[in-house]
Amino acid sequence: MQAWRVHRNGEPSEVMRLEETDRPTPGPGQLLLRVRAANVNFPDALLCRGHYQVRPPLPFTPGVEICAETEDGRRVIATPALPHGGFAEYAVADEAAVLPAPETLDDAEAAALHIGYQTGWFGLHRRAGLREGETLLVHAAAGGVGSAAVQLGKAAGARVIGVVGGADKAAVARALGCDTVVDRHTDDVVTAVKEATGGRGADVVYDPVGGPAYAASAKCVAFEGRIVVVGFASGDIPAPALNHALVKNYAILGLHWGLYNRMDPAAVRECHDTLTAHAAKGLIKPLVSERVPFADAASAVRRVADGTTTGRLVVLPGAPEGAPR
Repeated sequence: MQAWRVHRNGEPSEVMRLEETDRPTPGPGQLLLRVRAANVNFPDALLCRGHYQVRPPLPFTPGVEICAETEDGRRVIATPALPHGGFAEYAVADEAAVLPAPETLDDAEAAALHIGYQTGWFGLHRRAGLREGETLLVHAAAGGVGSAAVQLGKAAGARVIGVVGGADKAAVARALGCDTVVDRHTDDVVTAVKEATGGRGADVVYDPVGGPAYAASAKCVAFEGRIVVVGFASGDIPAPALNHALVKNYAILGLHWGLYNRMDPAAVRECHDTLTAHAAKGLIKPLVSERVPFADAASAVRRVADGTTTGRLVVLPGAPEGAPR
C-alpha cells in the first residue's frame, strides 16, 4: 500500500515521504481500516516536529482523524492508533474507539467531525457550561477547530462573536453564522468585544490559539465568565495572572479531550450520538474547504500548520483530484 511516513522529526513538507509499505497488522482489540478520507489537524504537524504529547516510534504515518471502512463493510470514523496513522491507504484503530459515520455526512465531512466537534462539545458544555442566551467568543473562528465551536455555540442558542485574521476569513465566519465578526488585523479585539456586549464582555471564551488571543480574552471576559484553553496554535503558551482571575471573578478551564477517551469513554460515545443527531438536523456540518489529492498530503499539513487555511483540509487516499468523497 501507499503511505506517508516520517523517518525523522522536522517540518512536515521536509520529513513526510510517500512510500510503498506493507499493510499494518492490527494488534489485540484493534481493527484494520481502509481509509476513505483523512482530516488534517494541527497535531499532525506537531507529530512531524516531535512536539506533540504523544511521540510515536520512527518511522510513523501521521493522520489522527479518519473516515474509513471496516473489513466487514461498515463505514466508520476513528482516531488511528499510531504509528499507523490515517495518511495511508490502510490504518489501524482500537476497536473500542471506532464509531459509526453519520449517514448525513459524506466521507470528507465525516472525517472532520470527530476531534474538532468533540473538543468543542466537551469544552463548551462539560467544561464551560454554556447556557442559552450567553455570549460566546471564539478565536480563529474560520479555522477547523473554531468553525466547529461556532456551529456548536449557535446550536446551543448562544450569541457568537468570532475573531479572525483577514477579510477572507471574516467572510467565512459570517457565513458560519457568527453574530459579530472581529478582524484582529484591523480591529482592537478587546474594544470590539466590549462594544458588542454593551461593556459586559464574553461569558465563555473558546481559545485554541493562546498567546495574544489569550491576553485579549482575559481583558474582555465577563463577570463569572469562563475561558476554555483548547490549544496553542500561535506557538505561544501564556502564563495566566491568577490574581487577575481572582479580582475579576472568571475561571480558566483546561481541556484535553483525548483524556476523556481513557477516563470517561462512555461520555465520548454519548457526545458522538449528540453530534450525529445535530448533523441529521442540519445544526452542524463540518466546513470542508478543500478535498486534497493523496499526493498533496504533506503540503496540506504544512498549510494547516501555517494558519493560512479556512475550515478543514481533507486528504482522499486513492481518489482522483476533484472526486467527491
